Amino acid sequence: MKAIVYEGMKNVKVSNVDDPKIQKEDDIIVKVTSTAICGSDLHLIHGMVPNLPHGFILGHETMGIVEEAGKGVNNLKKGDRVIVPFPVACGHCWYCNHDLYSQCDNSNDYGDGGGLLGYSNTFGGYDGGQAEYLRVPYANVGPLVVPNDLADEQVLFLTDILPTSYWGVDIAGVKPGDTVVVLGCGPVGLLTIKWALFKGAERVIAVDGVKYRLEHAKKYGVEVVDLEEHDDTGEYIKEITKGGADQVIDCVGMDGRMTKLERVETLLKLQGGSKSAIEISSKAVRKGGTVVMVGVYGARYNMFPLGDFFSKNITLKMGQCPAQAYTKPLLKLIEKGKFDATDIITHKLSLEQGKHAYEIFDKKQDECIKVILKPN
Repeated sequence: MKAIVYEGMKNVKVSNVDDPKIQKEDDIIVKVTSTAICGSDLHLIHGMVPNLPHGFILGHETMGIVEEAGKGVNNLKKGDRVIVPFPVACGHCWYCNHDLYSQCDNSNDYGDGGGLLGYSNTFGGYDGGQAEYLRVPYANVGPLVVPNDLADEQVLFLTDILPTSYWGVDIAGVKPGDTVVVLGCGPVGLLTIKWALFKGAERVIAVDGVKYRLEHAKKYGVEVVDLEEHDDTGEYIKEITKGGADQVIDCVGMDGRMTKLERVETLLKLQGGSKSAIEISSKAVRKGGTVVMVGVYGARYNMFPLGDFFSKNITLKMGQCPAQAYTKPLLKLIEKGKFDATDIITHKLSLEQGKHAYEIFDKKQDECIKVILKPN
């Protein structure tokens, strides 16, 4: 089969690789109909996530048709159309039983976090879904059958960015009347803005440094702040909100545009004036407010403004979204026409155009916000 594989720093290619096979009784094989590139995939190709071997199949936003099911699979059959949430979760450990699927104790032998599809050996070593076929472990837990009358584009994002963006707003405690700052207007950030409005936020401020993304955010009727226009974006937001926002949701994480050296330099200058999302959050949130980090971060960070958060009684929440806990209720909203995420799709390309797709997404070319890839 054809698949997009990692071939070194900022280098991916479409290669012929072995078809996946059933390895355990509760595996399924999915024939991919749509897959997408996520901002966190850029962290992989920029070398920000360790233990990513050459030839590793990328991708964790995937849906398709069940091609084969192991004999231990009891809720799916050949021909079912499914979305596949990105966490790999067993469904029966303590964490899965408490809806923390992204922290599954049995899906990752290489680290404390749970396994993730297509996200290096550090997160379990599972092949990703930017391919013609995908092996899905623990298929009785993750994959969700979706109605045939909904297009792939309407439901594909249930695999990651729809649950992730909703989860960020949910754990932030956004409620009617709140002021919310959303850092980053990529796919997750734009959906976070929509969910904040859905939850009744009175004022939403979208922050980014890419003008076409800010223009897209404006379509939702929210305020925008171009961080390139301010020496200290956090202080500016604190000023215009008269003390800070109720919630700040960081959808940036490790900025995929930076090299390792640039990132080190950024982390060493987390004083006033830095464009770091963490630093902006520490200033833009009101006393007693909440900061949620749904953007992906790496290992340890020096110069983290812990004292600033501590002195203001800030609640910090963060991590990988336990997507399986949200797919069913969010699917119901889509079915009822109460939420639509398709407006963020700017490019639909073939899987064979994967290298080009990564390039325009990474380099912010052609006003690219979200790319969907279709196997032939």
